[in-house]
Amino acid sequence: MTLKVEGDPGYGVSAGSRFSGLDASETVPLLIPEPEPHLYTWKPLSKEELVKCAGGPGWKKFRFRLVLAFWIGWVVMLGIAITVIVQSPRAVTPVLLWWQKDPFYRLQPALFVDAESGEPNTISRVSERLPYFKSLRVGALILEGLFRKDGSTPNLTQIDQDVGTLPQFTQLMTESRKAGLRIMLCLCEAVLFEPTASNNTEVRSGTLGNIQYSLRYWLEQGVSGFEICDTDTTFSIKMLMEWNVLMQEFSSQDDERILMVRQTGGSLLLSNTSNLVNGSLVEMVTKSLIPPSHHPLKAPEVGEAIKTILQMPQGYWPSWTVGGEVPWELQRAILVLMMTLPGTPIIKYGDELNPVQDIYVNVSNKDPANGDTTKQDELRRPHALFRSLSQLRAREEALRFGSFTFLPFNTTLSSTTLNSTATPPLAFLRSWGCVHLLVLLNLGSEPHAVEPDWARSLPEDGLFVLSTGLDRIGPVSVRTIILQPHEGIVIKQFETDNSS
Repeated sequence: MTLKVEGDPGYGVSAGSRFSGLDASETVPLLIPEPEPHLYTWKPLSKEELVKCAGGPGWKKFRFRLVLAFWIGWVVMLGIAITVIVQSPRAVTPVLLWWQKDPFYRLQPALFVDAESGEPNTISRVSERLPYFKSLRVGALILEGLFRKDGSTPNLTQIDQDVGTLPQFTQLMTESRKAGLRIMLCLCEAVLFEPTASNNTEVRSGTLGNIQYSLRYWLEQGVSGFEICDTDTTFSIKMLMEWNVLMQEFSSQDDERILMVRQTGGSLLLSNTSNLVNGSLVEMVTKSLIPPSHHPLKAPEVGEAIKTILQMPQGYWPSWTVGGEVPWELQRAILVLMMTLPGTPIIKYGDELNPVQDIYVNVSNKDPANGDTTKQDELRRPHALFRSLSQLRAREEALRFGSFTFLPFNTTLSSTTLNSTATPPLAFLRSWGCVHLLVLLNLGSEPHAVEPDWARSLPEDGLFVLSTGLDRIGPVSVRTIILQPHEGIVIKQFETDNSS
């Protein structure tokens, strides 16, 4: 009887007997090892493979699209940049005429009288000082007192013999042209009409013809223009129109002949100012910063008069002169004011000299012991402040044609200097583009500290560019300034996006 047992048929059988005694119907599972996984190894393309792929159509298409995308992006960015530049607001530099660029210098040749010589050579003395006037960066000289003032109608083609001669004046014109200075004649003190000619139409007509001839004579000599005063009742709109036609006849694009009026009072007496200037009858109306007075004005009076002028709108190109008598301690501050206001400053002979200039101003890092005293010697000169102002005016566009903004000035004084009689400081801003020039003036005899909250619309930081003592340099915070007595300072600031 055969016994059937379920299980492994090879159980209990030796390995040798199992493999040797198996019949054909029996199978043994084969133990075959699994193949090891193939590890992929990255290899860069060889030179031959890269050349082969680069020449394929797919790569050529991809490369074309990449270059095309680059140039399209570059053109788009260039167009955006041009659009931003074109649409962004920018300051267009105006073209200034010669009488709008540099200060004028008023002088009387009779002031150069040589006591040792009896000869009339004062005009020659003016010719000798032309290099000095040029060093001050003035653009024109206004000569006063050339014609006689004996009450009779003068011959305006002849110079007062006590002043000089026509050959000397011709030499002055020649030398001034070489020096780049223009000459203007003042007719304020000349008696143009006799008292009896005002009611005599025939005599007045003949006198007007003589005046017209005289003006033509001086224009032919090269004179750049004339100055008249608003107190002279002989001038009329009709007369000024005839003079204007004469000026235009001798004017050219680079050499314009001008007519200016000196305003002696608070308002123009000759005629309406807008009719004169806007009607192109005169180019400039000169106003006085200090009103005329029988006695020198005190600091509060000067400050109030100047504040009134600064708050008055100017619809035309102004011209400024000191006018009335200024206390000696305020002369430096008034000079800073006049040279930083919009318009053309007119300096009287001697105004550029500073009687209270410090004997020694140390603004140089060089050692005087080693001979490095050029800068310091320059600052010892009495006209150093005026020369620095002229250089600043020629360098800064904001002073030549920038906008003007009067700034209400609130200050706080220290407890030791606080009193009700203190003169409040003055402040205004000259702006051009992103550049601001902040002008601060303390006309009082006490120091003033600026309040921290003052002028928050302005940048907080700035840079000293000028002061009356020529002793302030370097960076400064506008809200921590302390103005010294009778001091004027100019601070340069730059507008930024994050300025407070």
